[in-house]
Amino acid sequence: MNIEFIQIEAGALWWKKHGGTSLIPDERWDVLDSADACFKSPTTTPGGIGSPKSVAVSIRQRFNLYANVRPIKTFPNTNPPLGDVDFVCVREGTEGLYAGKEMQLNDNMHIALRLITRDACNRVARYAFEEANRRCWNTVVAIHKSNILKQTCGAFLEEVNNVSVEYPGIEVWEYHIDNIAQQLIKNPQIFNQSILLSTNLFMDVISEECSGLVGSIGLIYSSNIGDNYAMFEPAHGSAPKYAGMDKVNPVATILAGALMLEYLGEKKASENIFTAVDKVIAEGSVLTYDLGGSAKSSEMTREIIKNIK
Repeated sequence: MNIEFIQIEAGALWWKKHGGTSLIPDERWDVLDSADACFKSPTTTPGGIGSPKSVAVSIRQRFNLYANVRPIKTFPNTNPPLGDVDFVCVREGTEGLYAGKEMQLNDNMHIALRLITRDACNRVARYAFEEANRRCWNTVVAIHKSNILKQTCGAFLEEVNNVSVEYPGIEVWEYHIDNIAQQLIKNPQIFNQSILLSTNLFMDVISEECSGLVGSIGLIYSSNIGDNYAMFEPAHGSAPKYAGMDKVNPVATILAGALMLEYLGEKKASENIFTAVDKVIAEGSVLTYDLGGSAKSSEMTREIIKNIK
C-alpha cells in the first residue's frame, strides 16, 4: 500500500495567528485540489458575526461533497443507553441553512436563507437509495417539516419520492423532524437497517442525537462524498479542553481513516482495521475513559494497531 500524506494546518488556531477570510490557508488549496481524498482532523470553528465558515463546510462546498454519511452502530461491550442500533444517517452537505446566505437588513434584523434546489435533493436521495441497496437494506427514512416549510421541505420530499420510483424494493418512511427526534429516544430499534435522510441542518442535529445512542461520540466517524472527491473525519469536535491530555477516544479518527482506505481501493486493509477495533472494544481491557476504562488515547491506539492482521 503506497499512500502519501500531506499535512495542512487549518482551523481556528491557525486563523488566530494569520487572520484572513478562511480557516484554510489560500496557498494550500492546490494541495487539496490535487489529492485523491482529504482526511480531516477535528478543527475548532470560531463563532460570531464576521468569522469564517468552518473547515468542513469550506471543503464540502469547494468539492461539492453533497452526501455526508454517518454510520450509527453500537459496538460490543459498550452498554449503549437504549440498546443496540444499526443504521446510517445521510445528510445533504452543500445547501440548506448552511449555505452561508446570511445578511443584516438593518440594526435590528438579520436573516438567513434556506437554499434548497431540486437537483441537490435528487442527488442526495439517489445516494441514500444506492447506499440502502449496497447494504441490502429496504428502508429510506425521509426526515422533513413539509407541513410548515411547504416549499423547501416540500421540494425535498417530492424529490425523494421521485427517486424512490427507481427503487421498487426500497420503502420510504416519512417523519417530521420533531417526531423522529422523539421516536429515536422512545424506540430507536425501529430504524435499524434503515437509511435516515434529510437536509443539511436537520440531519446535523438528528445525526448528533443518533451518535448519543452509541454511547460515546468518540466512536462515530463520517464521510463526505462527492462525485470525484471525498473527505473523511471523526464526527466529534476538537474538544480543546482535552488538548495535550492523551485522553480522548481514538476510535472515530481511526475508523474514519479505515473508511478512507476503502474509498481509495484498499478494502482489505480497511476491513482489518475495523476488525481490530471491534476486538479491542469487545475485550475491554484497554479502553479510554468514555468507554469505562482508564487507558490513555495512545495506549488504546497501540492496542488497536497490535491487533491489525
